[in-house]
Amino acid sequence: MNETLRDELLEMIGLDERVRAELVDSGELFDVGYEARMERVHHRNALRLHVIIESVGWPGTDLVGSDGAEAAWLILQHAIAEPDLMRRTLPLLQAAAREGQASPRHVALLEDRIRFFEGRPQRYATHFDWDAEGNLSPCAMEDPRRVNKRRRAVGLAPLAKQLRGARAMAAAEGDGPPADYEAYAKARDEWAARVGWRTG
Repeated sequence: MNETLRDELLEMIGLDERVRAELVDSGELFDVGYEARMERVHHRNALRLHVIIESVGWPGTDLVGSDGAEAAWLILQHAIAEPDLMRRTLPLLQAAAREGQASPRHVALLEDRIRFFEGRPQRYATHFDWDAEGNLSPCAMEDPRRVNKRRRAVGLAPLAKQLRGARAMAAAEGDGPPADYEAYAKARDEWAARVGWRTG
């Protein structure tokens, strides 16, 4: 166990969580697009995680404990403006899960997040966003009839249960549908193209 690295990862995700909580409390997190202070924290953490991965590979449970591995995954999951890092790390996380060093649930969530930002259907329906009717809903998914079977295989709760939780959290934090859905969707897609998630 590398306690120093574990502590660093926990400190990194702790900063992420503190800044997010402050922005939720102030009402700034959901104001417009990707809030600048949150983006800076995510970028800084992503740069450091890249260095860690280059040095030791994926920091799995044997190296940094289950909480350290969870922190590393959250840092990666939040690195949404770093498509190359997320794409390159997915195979490492998949290999770590096969070796019992990472959670299959983490692999599913990362794969879905990558697919969402690339504009492709999700496999596990773990990523939600506001739809044109003003509801927080699962984004496009492949083979919806089998989604709960895929979710069960990686340790995820049924989709309906996760959706209820996501909607309850959004309400508790004061997040709500955009006033102009078309402008919101256009800005989201333009951002995804600008940072390198989409081409053409």
